Amino acid sequence: MKLLLTSAGIINTSIHDTLVDLLGKPIAESSALCIPTALYANPGGAGRAWQFISGREPRCPMCELGWKSLGVLELTALPSIDIGLWVPMVQETDALLVGGGDPLYLSYWMRQSGLADLLPSLRRETVYVGLSAGSMVMAPNVGEEFVGWNPPSGGDRTLGMVDFSLFPHLDLEQFPENSLAHAEKWAAKMPVPGYAIDDQTAIKVTDDTVEVVSEGHWKLFTP
Repeated sequence: MKLLLTSAGIINTSIHDTLVDLLGKPIAESSALCIPTALYANPGGAGRAWQFISGREPRCPMCELGWKSLGVLELTALPSIDIGLWVPMVQETDALLVGGGDPLYLSYWMRQSGLADLLPSLRRETVYVGLSAGSMVMAPNVGEEFVGWNPPSGGDRTLGMVDFSLFPHLDLEQFPENSLAHAEKWAAKMPVPGYAIDDQTAIKVTDDTVEVVSEGHWKLFTP
């Protein structure tokens, strides 16, 4: 599985071209499943989930890119249905579009649903595309600054499928707490390297190679 970890979706030409390269074919010839689950733990989550699914969130383009086919994978529903109804669908899709919201809520339901266990076995052609929390969840942990919804086990642990953490929306005007100064304080407490990325930046991960794709600004912090 290949990863494209974004702060704000497929927001510019560089990130768009990287997605197409990872897919190995045009978006119009590719299938995708979108995962809105993380949004439900945020205020107004139901409405924002509808915007995400219906491709009506131009500030964070994901579902509105012109996919050949598009479905919804709702993680909270998966534990109650037979795995034969959804696992083959995930295995056959070209891209998983994982929306933003609360990263710990998303991590919890990725584990509860069984998707977290399935991800490492997906075919190499599958592309995981994260948006904000959908990107952060792949890290070992998110940092106390990003703890909103509290998991039953407590803490800030996430899936640990990459060996770095992410601080998204760097210097975004709407989020004054996401300044570079705050990112530096966040990074100083993290046990792994951390990327602070603005909305024009994404992290591409293929095999053991990590590459920054950016038309904006970013900073790598090391412990």
